[in-house]
Amino acid sequence: MNFASLGLSDALVNAATEAGYDTPTAIQQQAIPAVLANKDVMAAAQTGTGKTAGFTLPILQRLSQGQHAQNNQARALILTPTRELAAQVGDSVSTYGKFLNLRSTVVYGGVKINPQMMKLRGGVDVLIATPGRLLDLYNQNAVKFSQLEVLVLDEADRMLDMGFIHDIRRILKTLPPQRQNLMFSATFSDDIRRLAKGIVNNPVEISVNPRNTTASTVKQWVVPVDKKQKPALLSFLIKHNSWQQVLVFARTKHGANKLTRHLESEGIKADAIHGNKSQSARTKALAEFKNGNTRILVATDIAARGLDIDQLPQVVNFDLPNVAEDYVHRIGRTGRAGSTGQAISLVSADEFKQLSDIERLIKRLLPRELVDGFEPNHDVPASKLDLRPIRPKKPKKPKPKQADEEQPVQKKRHRPAAKTKHRNGNRDSKTGDIKTEGKAAKSKYNKTRQASPTRSKKP
Repeated sequence: MNFASLGLSDALVNAATEAGYDTPTAIQQQAIPAVLANKDVMAAAQTGTGKTAGFTLPILQRLSQGQHAQNNQARALILTPTRELAAQVGDSVSTYGKFLNLRSTVVYGGVKINPQMMKLRGGVDVLIATPGRLLDLYNQNAVKFSQLEVLVLDEADRMLDMGFIHDIRRILKTLPPQRQNLMFSATFSDDIRRLAKGIVNNPVEISVNPRNTTASTVKQWVVPVDKKQKPALLSFLIKHNSWQQVLVFARTKHGANKLTRHLESEGIKADAIHGNKSQSARTKALAEFKNGNTRILVATDIAARGLDIDQLPQVVNFDLPNVAEDYVHRIGRTGRAGSTGQAISLVSADEFKQLSDIERLIKRLLPRELVDGFEPNHDVPASKLDLRPIRPKKPKKPKPKQADEEQPVQKKRHRPAAKTKHRNGNRDSKTGDIKTEGKAAKSKYNKTRQASPTRSKKP
C-alpha cells in the first residue's frame, strides 16, 4: 500500500516521498481515508507511529480544494499542549504542503505576540497553536473562526494532564458548531472520553496499539544504583558506550540543571530543556541536540512531550516518573517508525514503588543489569509482576457542614501571665480592673463603677 492508494493527491504523495515516506503506517492507513471522508475521528496510537501525518495530509488535501482564508481567519485549527510540539506540527504542515498554495503559521507563548498578530492579518489556512496564546490572540481580535472547517486536538491526553481543560472549553465556545473534529492521542482515558462527548460527533474510533504498551523495537533495562552515584554512573555509561545522542529525563527542573552542570564538568556537551527556560533557549537547545552539537539533552516530562527526533538511539530515565504512564511516553522518544533503540532506567531503592507501578502497567518485568563499580549499598527489592490495574486515588470530597456540626478544636495560643483569663473576664495588667465582654456585662460593670467611691490618686 502507498499514499496514493489512500486517495491523496499527487502533490501530497510527492511531498511525502521527498520527506522519505513511501509506505503509510497503520494509523495513517486508517485515519487518512476517514478524515478525507469528512468523518470525525478519535485515534489512539503511541508516539512515533505517524499520527501527525495521519491528520496533516488529509487536512491539506481538503483545504487545497476550497477558498483561501480571509483576513484574520483560520480554516483549520490544530491545538497542541506544548510549544515544541506546535513547532514540529508546523514543520510537518510546511513539509507536506510544499507543493500546495496554502498559508500556515504557528503561535505559542513565551515570545512576542505582535509578529504573530501580523502573520494572522492576511488569514491562514492552517493555524497551529497552544491554548493560552490562542486565547490571547482571540481576545485581541487578531484571529476569528467564522471560516473554520476543521479542529484538531493533538496529544489530547497531555492537554488534560497539563490543566488545559478550561482553556479548551473557552476555545470551543468561540468555534462554529458545523466543523470536522479530530482527536489524536497516545491513549484514551476515561477523562478523554468525557471530553470527547462534547466535541466529536459519531466518531470513527481508531486504535492501532493496546493501551499503555511500549514498542517492541525498544530494548528496556534497569540499572540498580544508589541515588548519590547516579550522576557518576550516567557519565560512565555515556563514555564507556560512546553514546553520541542521549535524551535524559529528570523529574524536576532543578535536577535537570544540576545534572547538566555535572555532565559539562565531565567534558560531556549537555543542555537542559524545561519550563523555566525561555522559548528561544528551548528552541536553540533542541536544534543543537538534533544537529549533533549537543550530545546530551536533559529534559523534564512536560518539556519533552511531543519531541520528534529522528533515529534517537538512547533514552535514559535518570529519575523514574511518579506517574507510570509517563514512562511509556518517555521511552516512546526512541524506537520510532520501526527503528531500534534502548531505554535505560537508573533506579535507586527509594524508587521501587515507581518501578513496580511501571512493570504492572506494561505487564512485564524489566531486566536488571548491575554495572561494575556502581553496585548499590541499598538493594532495590526484587520485583513481582502484579497485574492488578493501577487505580488512581480519587480526591476526598469535603463533607457538607451541618448546622450542629462540631467545629475543629483550635489550638490555644500561649498568653503572657499578665493577660491570663479571669473567671469574670480579663484583668488589665496596668490597672488591675476586670475587662468584661458583652453589652450586658459592660453595662452592669459601669453601674458598679459609678456606685462605688472614686479612687484617690496617689500623689
